[in-house]
Amino acid sequence: MSLEDEVRTLREKLAQVERKAQAAEDHNAIVDLQNSYGFYVDKSQWDQVADLFARDATLEINARGRFFGQDRIRDYMHHFGPAQDGVLMNHIQLQPVVHVAPDGQTAHCRCRAMMQVGRLNGEALWGEAIYENDYVREDGVWKIATLRAYQTFYTPFDKGWNKEVLPLMTAFDDFPPDELTQEYPVFPQHFVPPFHYRNPVSGRA
Repeated sequence: MSLEDEVRTLREKLAQVERKAQAAEDHNAIVDLQNSYGFYVDKSQWDQVADLFARDATLEINARGRFFGQDRIRDYMHHFGPAQDGVLMNHIQLQPVVHVAPDGQTAHCRCRAMMQVGRLNGEALWGEAIYENDYVREDGVWKIATLRAYQTFYTPFDKGWNKEVLPLMTAFDDFPPDELTQEYPVFPQHFVPPFHYRNPVSGRA
């Protein structure tokens, strides 16, 4: 092998390493972005939440409808009101499966949230949802392009999902969405939110 060929080979290997390193950084950035969403929601920091979204983002939680654009997402978040003593809003982000596009400009993530929602001396619920989210690199920063949360269940904390579950949460009467959500089954019915990826071993859809 000539010196020129060796240099070419080394350059190709270096480019591969750089691509893998960038992909790893992007993966971590997206996981951090999604985890940040959970922490901000926990404490009703609605402007911080909205800032995580791209300008033309879409938000769709449970069957409350779709909201288009960062401004509408901000309004939706503020609809839940300011932080209050005695209110619990934990949204624990878990189990991320991230895929970054080869061009490093878009990505997808499937993850879940375990929720503790309630008010002291009032309603208290356990909940769980699965996210199928899209992300975009906007102005050089990863942001949420589409947040889609599928409600799995909500149940009174003192009864549990083996005794009582709540129906699918639908649109607010006093805050209509930009577009309605098609309803889907929730526990105890069986429903699998669509995967954005194939089985990583078998390739099965």
